Amino acid sequence: VQLQASGGGLVQAGGSLRLSCAASGRTFSGYTMGWFRQDPGNEREFVAAIFRDGGNTYYKDSVKGRFTISRDVAKKTVYLQMNMLKPEDTAIYYCAVSSRAILSTLRVSSSYNYWGQGTQVTVSS
Repeated sequence: VQLQASGGGLVQAGGSLRLSCAASGRTFSGYTMGWFRQDPGNEREFVAAIFRDGGNTYYKDSVKGRFTISRDVAKKTVYLQMNMLKPEDTAIYYCAVSSRAILSTLRVSSSYNYWGQGTQVTVSS
């Protein structure tokens, strides 16, 4: 599986961006899809995930109500709609796929088998 993330950019606080992550190589039906982010000096942190059942989504507390994760199985693409962006959302955002994550581990980066290359999101104040 190869993942290609896109959609990052520079936006003012309060603005919106939509990240996309297109998968190639195989369908990811039955896999958990996630988004993580990392800024310099900090560890990669969980942002959002859509569980392999396709119906349940999970978020980092600080993005709840602002970010929405979704996926299009036919297009093999997962999205992260980010609204009301804040300067503290500035980071490189990575998409990831997991064949083995369970509910208790889907927030853990080591649960994910495949990673995209990252896309930079910069939110100015």
